[in-house]
Amino acid sequence: MPERHWLDVPFAEKDEAKALGARWDPSAKRWYAPREGMSALRRWEAQPEVPELLPGEDREFGTGLFVDLVPSSCWFTNVRSCVTAGDWERLRRMIVRRAGATCEICGAREDRSIPRRLEAHERWAYDENEAVQALRRLICLCDACHTVTHFGLARIRGLAETALEHLCAVNGWSRDDAEEHIAGMFELWHRRSTREWRLDLSMLTEAGITVVPPPDAEQRPDIARRRLDGSGRSG
Repeated sequence: MPERHWLDVPFAEKDEAKALGARWDPSAKRWYAPREGMSALRRWEAQPEVPELLPGEDREFGTGLFVDLVPSSCWFTNVRSCVTAGDWERLRRMIVRRAGATCEICGAREDRSIPRRLEAHERWAYDENEAVQALRRLICLCDACHTVTHFGLARIRGLAETALEHLCAVNGWSRDDAEEHIAGMFELWHRRSTREWRLDLSMLTEAGITVVPPPDAEQRPDIARRRLDGSGRSG
């Protein structure tokens, strides 16, 4: 096979890239330029791969399946909101590759016929004394596990029952166990949402990824409400 001229094409821009001549490699699950020097595709030229272990990343942090609610005062401080679309694609690709294209919690593989997707999720540490929200790990999740972690959004979208059943199935919990866990995590969420948190993304900046400041804390709830009918997650 001839050498591929790989591209970093964000999912939202795939139709535009395809119209300008990009081609899809189904085995690599990646876009490429069919020939070198295509100026129309230059803005998607592949950047160097992200290292599989980011500086300071703890691959054991936040193991297992649990409701992982981001405080409302921290909405849109997620990685996807703070990096370029191209850098997010580089990160997402690395996360899926190092996980062996499987969910790191339940072991499910991507299957577009169901459909089942693999998605990237952030694990945050909250320093209650210093009010710092620090990125500690990036993890590959199937969309079912990802929906459980964002249980508040699952409720809004009418997926709470499905998410609860998946939480029970993966953890071997009773419904009472799951509901007790969910209630506890919402209590923690309410408490953390009363504070402003300083964002620490040094795990990314030390890997050479440029981050941009998130929206001001007071703007984030309104932005979230406007986006609830979209496909993205707020945290």
